Amino acid sequence: MHPILVAGQWRNAAAEGSFEAFDPTTGESLGDAYPVSGWEDCEQALAAADAAAAATRGMSGEVFGGFLEAYAQRLEDAAPAICQMAARETALPVSPRLADVEMPRTTDQLRQAAAAAKSGSWRRPEWDAERNIGSCFGPLGPVFVLGPNNFPLAFNPISGGDFASAIAAGNPVIAKSHPAHPGTTRLLAEQAAAAADESSLPAGFVQLLHGVSPQDGCRTVADPRTAALAFTGSRRGGLALKAAADAAGKPAYLEMSGANPVMLLPDALAERGEELIAEVAGSCLLAAGQFCTGPKLLGLLAGKGATDLIDALRADFAGRPPAVVLAESVVHGLGQAVSELVAAGAELLAGGQPVSEPGFRCPPTLLSASAEQVLANPEAFDVDLFGPATLTVVASDETQLLALAEKAPASLAASIYSAADGSEESLALELMKRLRLRAGRLINDGMPTGVAVSPAMNHGGPYPSTGHPGFSAVGMPVSIHRFAKLDCYDRVRPDRLPDCLRAAAGV
Repeated sequence: MHPILVAGQWRNAAAEGSFEAFDPTTGESLGDAYPVSGWEDCEQALAAADAAAAATRGMSGEVFGGFLEAYAQRLEDAAPAICQMAARETALPVSPRLADVEMPRTTDQLRQAAAAAKSGSWRRPEWDAERNIGSCFGPLGPVFVLGPNNFPLAFNPISGGDFASAIAAGNPVIAKSHPAHPGTTRLLAEQAAAAADESSLPAGFVQLLHGVSPQDGCRTVADPRTAALAFTGSRRGGLALKAAADAAGKPAYLEMSGANPVMLLPDALAERGEELIAEVAGSCLLAAGQFCTGPKLLGLLAGKGATDLIDALRADFAGRPPAVVLAESVVHGLGQAVSELVAAGAELLAGGQPVSEPGFRCPPTLLSASAEQVLANPEAFDVDLFGPATLTVVASDETQLLALAEKAPASLAASIYSAADGSEESLALELMKRLRLRAGRLINDGMPTGVAVSPAMNHGGPYPSTGHPGFSAVGMPVSIHRFAKLDCYDRVRPDRLPDCLRAAAGV
């Protein structure tokens, strides 16, 4: 059984059980066993993280930035082995997905976090010279990070954006592997541990548990030594952890996806119908529909354009083979979601049935409902369609389409396609007003699937698409603020101020 990383050492777990990763193409075990740690391991990790937080208090951002840079370089050097392991565990292709897109994105965001740590830009110093008061952001404390199944590198709990953001602010991280790709996480953690040693960081600054029970996960979140939770994944799992965090008064930063509605207006469909059909189908089924920003609700106005789009999507979806998905849980979860939508009144146009092929596979699935049905029972239509599935919703008139936008599920992103000649400007602007409150990122004439790693990006949204609408999981330095506390210095002697405030005060 593979060891865990606790207090700077790879050691055997005090395990209460074990789990294995599976090849999604065959459904067969990959052979390696990983421990489900008991509370003894969690307790030791918390103690080590707490000690590391004390040891690094007041340490320069140069140290944390240096670690992140060394780690990024190590990941690039070890990329072939890491990407091969990720491909085995997720069935995502080594090229172009893992080696050419996701690994460069991972190392880029580590380096962006390093630059923010070294510059101190995330600290945002404020100085009131008249009152001799200053404030700036500082580290929060140990962060418990849990990552999703769909991005084994860029959102991994020990290499992704949450990890990079927490480290940039000077916080120790306890990471927990996702059961779909523990081998990938183990290889990443080996490089993180080596980079931490090279950077002379304390032993408990970077730690890894492969698995914990739901009860011990919630207990870890609520423990006084845990400062914050970072979670990316399903709504069910995220809300359970959030309840534990809320009960203990801990900040919980959750990314739980959403419907990411796309409104396709009639004149836009008339202008570039075939182009939009290909664009919509490609985005809906990209990576087997397993992007958290995937379009799961297509809003349309009744008419020939809507009918043609739905007919084309139905033929496209029905003509594709079942897609390999990341885990058996995706198959079960999508099947349940489709059943719930059909029970609510949606019509199944393509897919939606179990397949007999080996491995974990789902057929491309298209559903349709009227806006009247959705508006009459919005809660029943707010289900998690994680996988190759999308719901089209047809409104009878503009008033109904606007109401649909106003009642759309809370989402990370929303998009509007309108005519290039401006003929639909009035309706597009009204839709924007309503969607602006329902999504963190608003897009015009583009699908929501891609997320740029940019300081201006918001990869967040209203609850429950995320745990807090004021923060982004992507982009430096804004994502760092999730794991920072505001420190005020009131009439503190100049030589006792942190460097950023001394500079602001001109000392």
